[in-house]
Amino acid sequence: MERFFENGERVGILTAQPLDRVLDYRAPEGGCALGDFVEVPLGPRKVLGVVWDAGEGGYPLEKLRPVTRVLDARPMREEMRVFLARAGEYTLTPLSQMLRLATRTPGLGDAPATRKIYRRGEGQPDRETDARRRVLQVLDEMGGLALTLGELSEAAGVTSSVVKGLVKQGVVREEDSPRDTPFPRLDPDHGAKDLTEDQGAAAAKLVAGLREGGYGTTLLKGVTGSGKTEVYLEAVAECLRKGRQALVLLPEIALSADFLTRVEARFGARPAEWHSGVTVTERRRVWRMVGEGGAQLVVGARSALFLPFERLGLIVVDEEHDGSYKQEEGVLYNARDMAVLRASILDARVILASATPSLESWANADAGKYDRLDLTARFGAAVMPEMRAIDMRAEDLPGSRWISPRLAGAVRVRMERGEQALLFLNRRGYAPVTICRACGHQIGCQHCDARMVEHRFLKRLVCHQCGETRPVPETCPSCEVEGKLAAVGPGVERLAEEARGLFPDARIAVLSSDLYGSARALKAEIGAIAEGAADIVIGTQLVAKGHNFPLLTLVGVIDADLGLQGSDLRAAEHTFQLMRQVAGRAGRAEKPGEALMQTFQPEHPVIRAILSGDEEGFWRAEADARRQAGMPPYGRMAGVILSSTDVQEVFDLGNAMARGDGPLRALGAQVFGPAPAPIARVRGRHRVRLLVKAPKGVALQSALAEWAARFPLRGQLRRAIDIDPQSFF
Repeated sequence: MERFFENGERVGILTAQPLDRVLDYRAPEGGCALGDFVEVPLGPRKVLGVVWDAGEGGYPLEKLRPVTRVLDARPMREEMRVFLARAGEYTLTPLSQMLRLATRTPGLGDAPATRKIYRRGEGQPDRETDARRRVLQVLDEMGGLALTLGELSEAAGVTSSVVKGLVKQGVVREEDSPRDTPFPRLDPDHGAKDLTEDQGAAAAKLVAGLREGGYGTTLLKGVTGSGKTEVYLEAVAECLRKGRQALVLLPEIALSADFLTRVEARFGARPAEWHSGVTVTERRRVWRMVGEGGAQLVVGARSALFLPFERLGLIVVDEEHDGSYKQEEGVLYNARDMAVLRASILDARVILASATPSLESWANADAGKYDRLDLTARFGAAVMPEMRAIDMRAEDLPGSRWISPRLAGAVRVRMERGEQALLFLNRRGYAPVTICRACGHQIGCQHCDARMVEHRFLKRLVCHQCGETRPVPETCPSCEVEGKLAAVGPGVERLAEEARGLFPDARIAVLSSDLYGSARALKAEIGAIAEGAADIVIGTQLVAKGHNFPLLTLVGVIDADLGLQGSDLRAAEHTFQLMRQVAGRAGRAEKPGEALMQTFQPEHPVIRAILSGDEEGFWRAEADARRQAGMPPYGRMAGVILSSTDVQEVFDLGNAMARGDGPLRALGAQVFGPAPAPIARVRGRHRVRLLVKAPKGVALQSALAEWAARFPLRGQLRRAIDIDPQSFF
């Protein structure tokens, strides 16, 4: 039983405001308990808070302001408070910011009530207009999910009167609905499938772990198409039988459409969804139902890890190697690592699923910290694609072309057979650089030290760092000569233009996140491609993640060398993972697949490892190199990013911190820098990086905190500390 505070007693309230400390208040009339969500006065405002402790004292009780009210929401459980505190300690994040992650749902304190919701009705309107068409399109894209009048009007870009007019005609249905209702119950025995011997053995071990109880993490490694999803859904089923909740994390919203269909087929109902494509109304419902036990299974993005589960028993991290599990802004955390932390506090189980695990997870399994299960064969008649290199040094190709004659010939063969081909290039937009052929000027962003990328589909230049856009100019901004601006290098839009010229009769689909107005529009396009609506698919890394295109038998990688450029610690690992993942899109049904990789360096160790399929050999070589260098996962690293509008100010701070590294030197740590970040200016702020490298097993966080505290920030200076950095930009 949580401690209860009587009316007028001192209580400590943690708010999500940037104050970095617990504030003392007086308990309200009727009292409050530890973990209660409350509303408190802060200056002239009323803000959300949580009863965190008994308060610090040291301030007269009679001068404290009282808590305004206790909110109508389930109290925050002790394990959640422990998780937020420990995650904050690990990532060096103030508790107030951690609380913000756990309360990012408007209307948490509102009493349950009914509200009007809108769904697709019957038939078509008597008169079709653009506004009405947009309303119906939004409702169709939402796949049956309800929207409020405000949400539907905003999503469609129309006034509420347009929606109400469609309601009168019955084309849109208006319903009175409780704000927060439980999700349909899932039946763990509903759609159980016959598993292969390989899958059955792996599922049995996962189920045995859940029955045994207690914390444990398992790395589920299986080649693409081996049925990892079916295996871990058996573990989800066992978790549900035990009356506990499960969470499945996916790296991309676009992956969830196919996955939700599979979950519905397996358990007889759709689970709760949690990601940026879900409406505010639905987010509030998920948040409340998760805390009340009204949602057994949540499928979501990384932030779902901070939902207030009542009885969480299993966390699955699908595609656990994926870089999008690392949040790079605000609270800098890795959802994979935080999933393991949360499960250890709860005595829950974790499954990390991937065809190409991260070196960190591979090393933990190798050291015996994680269990490991391997699926070595594709499901059914499907076999792994043959992988070959195309040596671009031997191809006769003009400088403005990117699809080699050999790859073009392979695409034509697939089209003649009625099969699909995928051309993969990990670059969004039309071209990465726009250069003036008269003076050599490259068009850059005015707010960042980054080149602007031409997006011909949008007819604009876009900065991929800050999002700044501007029309493609007619004349060079530097020399003002007209007609000399040229796009240099390939992006997916330029590749699509070249493909249309080479294959004029082909149906070509471009899959890139910036070409779709909503996540649901992207999901719809992926579904259409899976049903055969395209002959050639052109895509970025979005297509490498978990999609199943039954007719796809050829993958052509346009620039396999792209990821090997630069000095990124994980360049080899990421290239290996991405190439293996994208090749795995081919031949997932009965027809055999082939993957062709265009490269100028076929003798590179990473390219050789990809082609040979010797994954264990690659990981051992990569692990040995990291171990000798004392790099993660065999050493500790932290990035320190300093920024200011004044470049001299930020370098002065960086130099002072580098000289004053006493607390870190005492641990045997080294500080490198300061150096300009690879993109040294973003949104008008100059950025400088320091890198801290320390031996494994030292108390790095406490030393970093002590070191940073010696250099208080003034004026425009900002500092972010990134524990276990994934990106060095």
